[in-house]
Amino acid sequence: MNTPNLNVSVDGPAVARAFADHLVERLNEKKEGPFFWALSGGSTPKLLFKILAEDYQDKVDWKRIHFFWGDERCVPHDDPESNYGEVKALLFDHVPVVQSQIHAVDTTKSPEEAAKAYGELMMQLLPSNSDGLPILDLNMLGMGGDGHTASIFPSNMDELLTDDSICAVAIHPESGQKRVTMTGPVLNASDEVAFLITGNGKTQRVAQILNKEHGAEKFPVTHIKPTSGKLIWFLDKAAADEVGY
Repeated sequence: MNTPNLNVSVDGPAVARAFADHLVERLNEKKEGPFFWALSGGSTPKLLFKILAEDYQDKVDWKRIHFFWGDERCVPHDDPESNYGEVKALLFDHVPVVQSQIHAVDTTKSPEEAAKAYGELMMQLLPSNSDGLPILDLNMLGMGGDGHTASIFPSNMDELLTDDSICAVAIHPESGQKRVTMTGPVLNASDEVAFLITGNGKTQRVAQILNKEHGAEKFPVTHIKPTSGKLIWFLDKAAADEVGY
């Protein structure tokens, strides 16, 4: 894999704004047709959604975007822990999105049924690669302090990084909460993967992974390498402080 592209900004809000500008650029590059974007939860995406709602209402062609989620907690959409509910409150309620193009995980189903249905939905709506995997134009991901991404944790990575399902059920290793997550092969089929990572709490983990230090392979993020797409890391100075290039 080529060295990932790093975009380092001064702080969290600047990272969010850099990604927002990147979204506009990607839409302009594709020029026409639907644009398939997978969202993530987390503190930096919250900043992003607020900035998009306040400053990018007229800069983004909202009517072209189909929204997906890299993972979702198996809670009702109005639950404070719902990734969908968070985006709705911060972004969708404030910009002219097309409601039928918001593709939330159906958490009224059992986790297993929800994962199957979401995978089927992605296959129906998205173009596929030669391996029969759906291709997202832009897959936005975060990273936990344990190196997890989406809901692929060190405890389940051996299974979920190679699962031949489009989506699978993941169990949070501490809370036991069930989640629906895109699998490793689907993340890596994306046309572009963009990590948004901020804060000095992530400094050591970012350095371990990007510097390819011994033991980095035990972190799921290390294994997210788009097969034929691009990989870009949006970092603030704190998170990038120990990266050696």
